Amino acid sequence: MGSFLTCQAWRLKNKLDGKKSLGKRSVCLSCKKQLKWYDNIPVISWLTLRGKCRYCGKKIGATEILAEVLMGAAFVLVSLNVDIEGLVAEPSALKIISYVATLALLMGLGFLAIYDGKWGELPNFALIISCVVAFIMVVLKYTDGVHTLEGIWGELAAVTMLGGLYLVLYLASQGKWVGNGDWILGVIVGLVLGNAWLALIALFISNALGTIVMYPFVKKQKDKRIHFGPFLVAGCVIVMSFADVFMSLIRF
Repeated sequence: MGSFLTCQAWRLKNKLDGKKSLGKRSVCLSCKKQLKWYDNIPVISWLTLRGKCRYCGKKIGATEILAEVLMGAAFVLVSLNVDIEGLVAEPSALKIISYVATLALLMGLGFLAIYDGKWGELPNFALIISCVVAFIMVVLKYTDGVHTLEGIWGELAAVTMLGGLYLVLYLASQGKWVGNGDWILGVIVGLVLGNAWLALIALFISNALGTIVMYPFVKKQKDKRIHFGPFLVAGCVIVMSFADVFMSLIRF
């Protein structure tokens, strides 16, 4: 999925920039040579080729392998919270749909993280699709007979905290501090987490990761613009995966 989403991100970018289509098969972005199947094996091909094109020797870039590794990790982390054996033994349409929706959301968030990380933009169609999937997940959550209407206040608080915060920052700075799509991404993350405390923890983790990862680059280039989308997505996935742990710490 990480390899697929990175490829689709490049295709969309080329299309929006009015450049020539990359075609149906994967090609090297430098020499445009069509790649063989053995050069398209996620992670393995990148490591075997040492991050360079087999034909022209130009660097492939770190985004590709990072996307492949991190998307794989995200799928594993989120799936650890799912009783796969129980789902297979006693199939439930609601549980299966919820699980599929969760994986679909991961793909949407992954695409947004890749695109924003490379070009500092959040495509509207990907934001809309991810928002719809997140809303479906909320609806499914309240049809399981366990969650009560009181949880809706938690959803509203989380959405207000993340989406509202970035909307205020966007309006106050006229787009200089955060982009137009960041507040929509905040709404999506708020819907998924559904709790104000979890939203706050995700925000903290996102900022901590952004500071640690980007500090060396900002130190070299003072006016470097930080693309925050990937870090917010990472914070969301981490909190989704360990929500019970974080909630137990809060209760303590």
